[in-house]
Amino acid sequence: MKGHGDTLKVGSNEMELVDFRILKRENDEIYEGIYGINVAKVREIIRFPMLTELPGTPHFIEGIFDLRGVVIPVINLAKWMGIDAPEDIEGQARVIITEFNNILIGFVVHEAKRIRRISWKDIEPATFVDSSIDGSKITGVTRIEDDQVLLILDLESVVQELGLYQPNHTTMNIHASSFDGYVLLLDDSYTARRIIKDALEKMGFHVIEASDGEQGLKILEDLYTAHGDDISKKLRLIASDVEMPRMDGFHFAARVKEDPRFKMIPIVFNSSISDHFSEIRGKEAGAEAYLVKFDENIFYDEVARVVTAHLQ
Repeated sequence: MKGHGDTLKVGSNEMELVDFRILKRENDEIYEGIYGINVAKVREIIRFPMLTELPGTPHFIEGIFDLRGVVIPVINLAKWMGIDAPEDIEGQARVIITEFNNILIGFVVHEAKRIRRISWKDIEPATFVDSSIDGSKITGVTRIEDDQVLLILDLESVVQELGLYQPNHTTMNIHASSFDGYVLLLDDSYTARRIIKDALEKMGFHVIEASDGEQGLKILEDLYTAHGDDISKKLRLIASDVEMPRMDGFHFAARVKEDPRFKMIPIVFNSSISDHFSEIRGKEAGAEAYLVKFDENIFYDEVARVVTAHLQ
């Protein structure tokens, strides 16, 4: 699945999505929800496999299975979102095998349709969603043909609910309150921002939050108005996600690095996308580091390294 189509250029502000569908039963009618996931996170799409159930796990975990020697958990997206799906759909269901946060996870969907190339500027934050869906599980929306709406899920929330983000208190103690100044943190996921903000504050930084690249650029302009050319002394670091509505991290970084007022501020990408191509794109966009969410040991060490180098 990775490497599909023409190569996306750094700063193009585009992404490729796998368009998939989840069916919803309501008042004896069946409705089709349209969703998307970044192609960079997709390994392959398979038929529904034979699963081994895991007692005592959250209700949305269908079980595990062996895929060429790797044990993979399978998440039922309809159950995770609280959707009443039709019964007896396993025969037509598909499992999207994903790799993000350096973890392999399978997601049950009812149909995988196609691959779409979409500009991030056409993706809006999820300020409105179906009232039956928890809005915190949606990070973006975009309109497609026939005025239909495609929803982008916050799959990092799944990782959080599975307890796969575990703080390393030993590492936190090493770096606690070692730094000062501001960090601009960009991430459209509230879950991710909360975790990363907590880590940065434990290092001693004051964190300014933005939910996308456009908002990040506006904050930089405001900071320049307040501090002038001293901005690079006040703002120690920009920590940015890659996938964000309106303007993605790569395009944002390219804009920052081409602006003489801001180009000296170091940028660290902190993304759930764990493929090597995205790491290369991050470096080409001008970032000092590309990290995969969320290993606190690596995060603290790399942030400390980058900020210390910037101060010298």
